[in-house]
Amino acid sequence: MGNPSAARSQRARSLNLALWLLAGCVACLGAVQLALVLPSAGDLWWLHLLLMVDFWVYVAAGILAWRRRPSNRMGPLIVIGGFAVYAASLANTGIPGLEVLGVIFATTVLAVTIHLLHAFPSGRLRGRASLVTVIAAYGVSLVLQAPLYLFDGAAPEPLVIADRPDLILAGEWVQRAAGLAVAVATAVILAGRLARADPAHRRVLGPLFAYGMLAVLFIPARSTVIEPLLGLSPITSTALQFIVLAGVPIAFALGVLRGGFARTGELEELSAWLGDTGGARPALVDALGRFLGDDSVELVFWLQESERWVDAAGASTALPDPASGRSSVEILLAGERVGAIVYDAALIGDPERVSAAGRVIAIAVERERLLTALLASQEALISSRARLVAAADRERRRIAGNLHDGLQVQLVLLALEAQQIAIAAGSTDSTREHATALRKGIDSAAAELRRLVHEVMPSTLIERGLAAATEDLVDRMPVPTRLQLNVEDGTVPPWIESTAYFLVAEGLVNALKHSRAQSFAVRLEREGDLLLVEISDDGVGGASFEAGSGLRGLADRVDVVGGRLKLLSAPGDGTRLMAELPCAS
Repeated sequence: MGNPSAARSQRARSLNLALWLLAGCVACLGAVQLALVLPSAGDLWWLHLLLMVDFWVYVAAGILAWRRRPSNRMGPLIVIGGFAVYAASLANTGIPGLEVLGVIFATTVLAVTIHLLHAFPSGRLRGRASLVTVIAAYGVSLVLQAPLYLFDGAAPEPLVIADRPDLILAGEWVQRAAGLAVAVATAVILAGRLARADPAHRRVLGPLFAYGMLAVLFIPARSTVIEPLLGLSPITSTALQFIVLAGVPIAFALGVLRGGFARTGELEELSAWLGDTGGARPALVDALGRFLGDDSVELVFWLQESERWVDAAGASTALPDPASGRSSVEILLAGERVGAIVYDAALIGDPERVSAAGRVIAIAVERERLLTALLASQEALISSRARLVAAADRERRRIAGNLHDGLQVQLVLLALEAQQIAIAAGSTDSTREHATALRKGIDSAAAELRRLVHEVMPSTLIERGLAAATEDLVDRMPVPTRLQLNVEDGTVPPWIESTAYFLVAEGLVNALKHSRAQSFAVRLEREGDLLLVEISDDGVGGASFEAGSGLRGLADRVDVVGGRLKLLSAPGDGTRLMAELPCAS
């Protein structure tokens, strides 16, 4: 099977065809409307054209959103906004029946804009406050619009019940006050959402909400505030209103491009992904994110043995708190919990769609869960080995410290006492000889003890750290050795310091034995969470891990702390032994 991105389902193709047909019908409707109004428009023809551009822009933005997220309601809502603009424009046709529709739906686009603001980005209203506010907005646009044509003698005849300018004026004030209340409630709700949103979402929602509120407030304030304040003529302010209206769907389209509407697929396409055996198949989480339209989607896995959630790397994690703006849906296979999908609750308003995806990918999730469990076991093994190494290192340091500060001091004191006996007045020759021999024996034992302590854990490493101990080691080399240090004391765990020191010491010993080199070089450098150790020489090369036990022992020493050891030793080109040791705090 080919790439699943090209495996369009029949449903997706049908939707695309329907959207193309819708675009064609919208173009024709706009053309008919212009054919009806332009002949009698005179010098104001451009205003009618601008209104039709608003209609086309709305529908085009809605089709784009609908195509990118077929299961999301934002696209249809934006298209409805376009038809609200078109319905209002029918008042200019001069055809009685169409004029009636245009007068009734004259301000409906404001209610649709309010609806869009509350529904973005999932297309669903979240919470009772948004639901009540949007219902109130449609009431203001449809119900409170009625007095403005029922009592207007200039309105289409079927709508007029009396010519009462006083009631029209009262109706206008009531509608404006109610509209202002709806706008204020919307602003408060949207401000709360912005405050709770993470920075990535805030960058999308902030400009969109701000422009939407500007458009909602601009239209009712046009004649009473904006025209007197800016000294605009009614024609100019009307044109400005049309331009502001055209910006609303453009703002939503920008929200689409900036992440509010990731391209989604259908269940058939996700199923096609599962059946694809090609090497170009994307990762499961990528396919799931494409299907849901959420680039931030995550898969976590349930480990039954330890009863905990882990991420794809095997690290322990937890399901998100609903108050964080993210939610989760568990994945079950044969009634057993195998994982969960973590998604953006603000972006995906329908958990059932996530559940449907979980049912489709359950078997694939079980496969990845088993791999993750293996990674978690490996991680636990590495952590366990690291703890053992750290404990062994602490014990070696304790033993070396006790030998150095305890037994060695006692031997030194005994040697001093033997010396005092040897030089004491009145001592016989035999006593002096035995005392001197005893002192020499004690000195020899102390020297052997110092050698033993150094092999267990060099005192310089314990007392002065890795840098000083390595400098001391290099200074005692019989072959010229260059040292490069970039490690600050106290930044490397003690057991990693010990591993690095013995790696340098044994690496230099191996080089002395086998390389026949004229010079050596040692590099110790902290790079992020790694300690880089390199021992190189200009000798004969040809070293390998299989050639003897020395390099294999070094490899084991590095591996046990979770590091990596690399050997470059081409014959005649010297040897480079490079290790990466983890040293995160």
